[in-house]
Amino acid sequence: MLRTLPQTRDFSLAYRLAAVVAFTFLTAISARITIPVEPVPITLQVLIVVLSGLVLGARDGALSQLLYISLIALNLPVDARMVGAAAFFSPTAGYLLGFVPAAFVTGWLIERSNRRAVQRWLAAVVGILVIYTFGYTLLKLNTGLAWDAAWTAGVAPFIALDLGKALIAAAVAESGRAFFLRNS
Repeated sequence: MLRTLPQTRDFSLAYRLAAVVAFTFLTAISARITIPVEPVPITLQVLIVVLSGLVLGARDGALSQLLYISLIALNLPVDARMVGAAAFFSPTAGYLLGFVPAAFVTGWLIERSNRRAVQRWLAAVVGILVIYTFGYTLLKLNTGLAWDAAWTAGVAPFIALDLGKALIAAAVAESGRAFFLRNS
């Protein structure tokens, strides 16, 4: 875990799991901060997903999002619309499924960089592109929209906001790492 942190100490399994659960919880909480637009609501989840990769690294960041998706699969209403497993049969399904690979890719990229702010931002942007890829594709398939209509409904309205979320994630990632180091 925390491969993006200097490895000056070993992190126990319990500590790693606590960090993973913390980001799972943050993802669920961020789903509650919603602007209800159709067909896909605006939430703060994208911010937390890329932040999980930036702070926890590829494996544990992805694990935190896999746990979040598992909670939805167990029909817990932790998604933005509070519908539980039905979210996997809605226009938001692809975005949710994209959380796991997005956190992984973001973490993987930052683990292989020298962690400058611009590199953190670029890693977060790539993570967001992964979410868009899954979301856009399944939005088109689940709704029967044409490709351009799916783009207009499911990607275009979010680009500026999500670039801002990537900037925020890049700015606070070092503080998140410091928090986990200090409290380990």
